[in-house]
Order: sequence, then C-alpha cells, then structure tokens
Amino acid sequence: MEITENKESEIPNNENSTDSAQAVVDSSLTDNNDKEAEERQTRELKAGLHPLKHKFVFWYTRRTPGVRTQTSYEDNIKKIVDFSTVEGFWVCYCHLARPSTLPSPTDLHLFKEGIRPLWEDSANCNGGKWIIRFKKVVSGRFWEDLVLALVGDQLDYSDNTCGAVLSIRFNEDILSVWNRNASDHQAVMALRDSIKRHLKLPPSYVMEYKPHDASLRDNSSYRNTWLRG
Repeated sequence: MEITENKESEIPNNENSTDSAQAVVDSSLTDNNDKEAEERQTRELKAGLHPLKHKFVFWYTRRTPGVRTQTSYEDNIKKIVDFSTVEGFWVCYCHLARPSTLPSPTDLHLFKEGIRPLWEDSANCNGGKWIIRFKKVVSGRFWEDLVLALVGDQLDYSDNTCGAVLSIRFNEDILSVWNRNASDHQAVMALRDSIKRHLKLPPSYVMEYKPHDASLRDNSSYRNTWLRG
C-alpha cells in the first residue's frame, strides 16, 4: 500500500518435555497474535478505514546537553503513539512537531510494533543500519519521504526492515534505516538502492552501512553520538 499526501503449528519432536511445553506456549502466543490482528483488521475495514500491512510506533529520545543522568539509554526512549491505518497515521503525523522545531540532540524513531529502537532487541541484534547525513535545512523533507515509504511498505525487502531513526544534531541531522540481517548482502544492497530511489538521491550520494555489533564497539556510533550531543 502506498501512502501519499493526497489521499497450524507443529510441536517439535523433542524428548525434552520442557522444550515441547515451550513450543506449545510459543505456538499459542503466535495464534493469539494472528487472531487479534485479524480481528483488528476486520473492525477497521467495517469502519471504512484502510489498514496498513504493519502496525507502527513513533518513539523519541531527548537529553539536555551537558546534564549527566543516571537513567539508561533504554529508559530515555519514550513512546509517543502507535497507529495501524492510513487514517491513523495522518492523525498522528500531522500532530507531531516538525524536525526543524526540535532541539539538539533529539531522536525520532519509527519502528514496527514489537520492535524496540535498540540494538539489543531480538529483531535488531543481527542486523544493521544504512546511515545518511543531511544538512539541517533539508533533513525534514527527506525524513518525511522515508516515513511515507516505510509506512506504505514501499521499500524493497520490506519484511527485513525494522524501522528508521532521525537523529537531530547541532551541525547536521542523521537519518538511518534499520534492517534485521546484516549478513544478507542482497537484502542490504537492495535496501540501499530502494532508499536512494524513494528519497531521489543522486546515484553518487554517499551512504554508510554499519552492523549493530560494530556500532556497539565503535566509540563514534549512533548511541555514543547521542550521548555526547
């Protein structure tokens, strides 16, 4: 679905009863989640709404520069709102502050429901991110174009995509797109090309891909940049 402004599980054969019991629990949870999703979609259709392929959540992080805090990075990530329909997206998005009005350093996150914007999350831990740096005067427009492509399921290998982040900094803004599997070269490169296409970036535009495990070791990583401001 494009978003525009106009607009039966088997139990593993395992002699260990604990593993079998866990398999039953996992299967039940999956079935319940699928049933809830189907019921939600039915209600939305009856209401004349247009369901998205995925439910999404907007998050943000913000710290005051120069002020030390005892709270963890995870504790500073705050949920803003979630949505699952085209109409719900526009209601949320139109009430969000524009990036140009937000102080530095601030991060905006848009992730599929069930995926936290953390490297350690199970959906992210084996993945990585494409990083693009923009001048502050144009970053808001590129962020909006990326949000529309992500919500509208327009990016290639979209099931491998977890979410996106806009990191608002003092001298420039950093846009990053997170995916699940850093070792899947085909999916990683297809995502790069898809981002360039939807953002209408020149073919020569420099983009950097960084696996999350490398970010955890790198002192110049996204999180440390955020902490330094």
